[in-house]
Amino acid sequence: MKSKLPEVGTTIFSVMSTMANECGAINLSQGFPDFTPNKYLLDRLSHHAHSGKNQYAPMNGIPELRQAIATLTQECYGRAINPDTEITLASGATEALFVAIQAVVNPGDEVILLDPAYDSYAPAVTLAGGICTHISLMPPSYQPDWQQIEAAVSAKTRLIIVNSPHNPTATVFSDDDWLALANLAEKHELFVISDEVYEHIVFDQARNSAHRYPALFDRTFVISSFGKTFHATGWKLGYCIAPPALSVEFRKIHQFVTFTSFTPAQYAVADMLNKYSDEVHGLGDFYRSKRDCFINAMQASRFSMLPSAGTYFALADYSAISDKSDVDFCEELTREHGVAAIPLSVFYKAPPNSRIIRFCFAKREETLLDAATKLCAL
Repeated sequence: MKSKLPEVGTTIFSVMSTMANECGAINLSQGFPDFTPNKYLLDRLSHHAHSGKNQYAPMNGIPELRQAIATLTQECYGRAINPDTEITLASGATEALFVAIQAVVNPGDEVILLDPAYDSYAPAVTLAGGICTHISLMPPSYQPDWQQIEAAVSAKTRLIIVNSPHNPTATVFSDDDWLALANLAEKHELFVISDEVYEHIVFDQARNSAHRYPALFDRTFVISSFGKTFHATGWKLGYCIAPPALSVEFRKIHQFVTFTSFTPAQYAVADMLNKYSDEVHGLGDFYRSKRDCFINAMQASRFSMLPSAGTYFALADYSAISDKSDVDFCEELTREHGVAAIPLSVFYKAPPNSRIIRFCFAKREETLLDAATKLCAL
């Protein structure tokens, strides 16, 4: 059999989590919380499951949840969204990303990726017959060079994928970045996928989004995730907001990928948004305390911690500890020192010569302090 993805193996997240489980290591690699979601959310899930909400939901999502998303978007970014024509629920942000890519990328089209890039982007482009153009964001700032990005645009470029707040570097686009992206997309008639799954986890500035830039939004798929927002990654509930014409194309493909998404969870999340939207607006403060707990505890280590402006990740330079590759160092860290992390090089087509790894701090305080104790002993 000829593989459609011959260079793709098992995702690094699965590899490191499996290794962590095998070794009994503290798992700061894969990005999921080790604490329980809001009790009200869980109670509403049980309520709706027991009250018969167990069959197919509408293909684009239940009306109650789409309206709640529209209200939240208006509150956060001042953009009025039509819940019927511009919002589509998906089985996690990864499905939404895949569907959006399939909707606009044709064989031979070029797609700009900013490395380090989330690992689902490139395989989805390849499966659509597209060609990835990789632009490296360089440590330690990982800031986009928009002149370099524009220089990579060709007559075949169809799409650019951006991610802010950014996984894995924990950086956040400035207003200048959004404006530069908007100008680039409009000038070269590009489509945009804006991966905003960590949109509410921002520490050092106000939340921002493609929603705030009308010319940009007109050509953009904005992808978000309730799994990240409500600490329930296993529910795999995400959504796409896009202008009506783009949403039509998105739904054509979505209906043949998953058709619809976990019904009782849709009702539970709608209830949660309607009753506890303050939990969404307070998410930055919630994770800031976890970030500060971990980074402060790491000050006694030989790791050099990089700034974390958003997401629930923090980067650490281990140059003072080892000259091993980041992949080998993460394996040693897991097997010999009891803490699992993610190597950054796997998110690059052409990794820079650096020794930087990613830790996830979406954990209980005792978990973070236990991990920091082990890491400080290196």
